[in-house]
Amino acid sequence: MLGLGLVRAGAPIRVLCLGAHSDDIEIGAGGTILNWIENGIALDVRWVVFSAPGARAEEATKSADGFLKGASHREISLYEFRDGYFPFQAALKDCFEELKRGAAPDVILTHRRDDAHQDHRQVAQLTWNSFRDHLILEYEIPKWDGDLGRPNLYQPLRQATLERKIELLNEHFATQRSKDWFDPETFRALARLRGMESRAPERAAEAFVLSKAVLA
Repeated sequence: MLGLGLVRAGAPIRVLCLGAHSDDIEIGAGGTILNWIENGIALDVRWVVFSAPGARAEEATKSADGFLKGASHREISLYEFRDGYFPFQAALKDCFEELKRGAAPDVILTHRRDDAHQDHRQVAQLTWNSFRDHLILEYEIPKWDGDLGRPNLYQPLRQATLERKIELLNEHFATQRSKDWFDPETFRALARLRGMESRAPERAAEAFVLSKAVLA
């Protein structure tokens, strides 16, 4: 199994994090972000949540602050697009065009293009439409649809990092705790499965789909 060093301790990296809903980035890539910060990566993060209305906006902001503690710079952008209707909201495309005019990211974290949730798929599609010359890592979200795919890029996690991720999710997303899939067992189970697939030293990992990359 080949290990690829996408980031190096002490090196700056500009990351664009895109999530359809308030907890998506954290569930799909929260451990990776925590891991990068713990390893001394100088993260300059643009954190974008497209559906964060009402109480979910406060959750999104506090959670982003928790996960990005120690980042060199952060910018959090929240929108109120209607949950479940992303493919029918043309203004969403305008947001991506605005994002494209900003500083070019080194890495983009976004949803999988074949995610079963229509909002997730739309964000992924617009990511690829707008950012055609960038390194894009597509994260996964567990849910009842049973649509987990076959990732090809893994970020091993320390057990302490995984537990910190779970602690932050439980602390900041009170509106989600009643959902039957939103619990520590789900998050640990997926991390253990991906850890097994990648032979992670501490048995846990997050996984991504990397469709295209150019070696320098």
